[in-house]
Amino acid sequence: MTVQKKSALQFLLFTLLIDFIGFGIIIPVVPNLLKGMLQGNLSTAAVYGGLLSFTYAITQFFCAPIIGGLSDKFGRRPVLLASLFGLGIDYAFLALAPNVFWLFVGRIIAGITGASYGVAGAIIADISPPEKRSQNLGLVGMAFGMGFIIGPIIGGLFSEFGPRAPFWVASSLSLLNWVYGYFVLPETLLEENRRKFNWVMANPFGSVVAFFRYPGPLSGLVLSLFLIFVANHCMETSWSYFTMNKFQWTATKIGFSLAVVGASLAVVQGGLLRIIIPKLGQKNSAYLGIFARVVMSALFAFAWEEWMLYALLVPFSFCFIATPAIQGYISNHVSPTQQGEFQGIMGSMMSLSSILGPLLMSFVFSYFTREGMQPYFPGAPFIVSSFLAILSLAIAIISFRKEKLRVGEKAGE
Repeated sequence: MTVQKKSALQFLLFTLLIDFIGFGIIIPVVPNLLKGMLQGNLSTAAVYGGLLSFTYAITQFFCAPIIGGLSDKFGRRPVLLASLFGLGIDYAFLALAPNVFWLFVGRIIAGITGASYGVAGAIIADISPPEKRSQNLGLVGMAFGMGFIIGPIIGGLFSEFGPRAPFWVASSLSLLNWVYGYFVLPETLLEENRRKFNWVMANPFGSVVAFFRYPGPLSGLVLSLFLIFVANHCMETSWSYFTMNKFQWTATKIGFSLAVVGASLAVVQGGLLRIIIPKLGQKNSAYLGIFARVVMSALFAFAWEEWMLYALLVPFSFCFIATPAIQGYISNHVSPTQQGEFQGIMGSMMSLSSILGPLLMSFVFSYFTREGMQPYFPGAPFIVSSFLAILSLAIAIISFRKEKLRVGEKAGE
């Protein structure tokens, strides 16, 4: 990459790091905030936590393709900056919320503007040659991992000042990040690659249907990714409730455990990914990542000692190899003029998974931990995650085999 492109990537990764730190800060404290507002138990709080995630996701589902289309017309920079500003306002809203209703209002605000991940993917596609896209998408995962090292620790520590204090910290970081991005984030979309905004493609249902008309194995791989995204929500939605229920962990302990996840993820996606994908190829890297999720999720479900959770958290990070491997493969088969559209569609798929995932995982947890339940099984969401990963692996294998046959047919023409 040129010096300018390297600078753009560095600015983007730092911006995303601050973004992810803010996200990680609030995870350990949401269960206690909800318990206090609802005056209920963890099972009840888990249901409302899932509904909050559902509200955010369904709002973003409708907004993500619009954001992606706008970034193709007006450029990545203004769209990303608007997203960062909206996130800062959202955290302030959550900090001030007097009851659960206002938490839902805050999540709607975040859903409208929270498209930074999709725009970030488009920026990486703008500045990366095809052979480097998977590795550079992995750097986004590294930023996410670093955010999960720092964010949950800050959240756990500031929770000692009350469940609302971490939200103020997250809001401050997001707004400072917005100011930082205003001065240093360059525009990466070339004028010749811009296109008119298309309301038909901005329809989330229309955009997803259109994407499934793409040639080759792309539609199957998107479905495989969708199942991975749903499976991911087991950790995001259930981890705090699972560890509080089974091992009586505090917000501080949860924060430190998520920091271990973040550290492992940063090492894998920031370093090992650059070795694994060129060595194994995108297909085998995807297989490795999905298989790791099948195994690790099942082992989490049946862990009976705290030390087992920590022992599993490090190899669990290999699950996240699959996403950049598959996304990089798909991105290489999409034209430069459609990268923003593609990332918007991927944002819709992630949002759709975020609609289903938190509801599924939170209700499974609530069902198997309700009073008098037999069997009483807090680890049930991890079994669901493992099953979804098995389906994802099967679909990925079929899709890549179809691509091999398609390439073979073309070679014989």
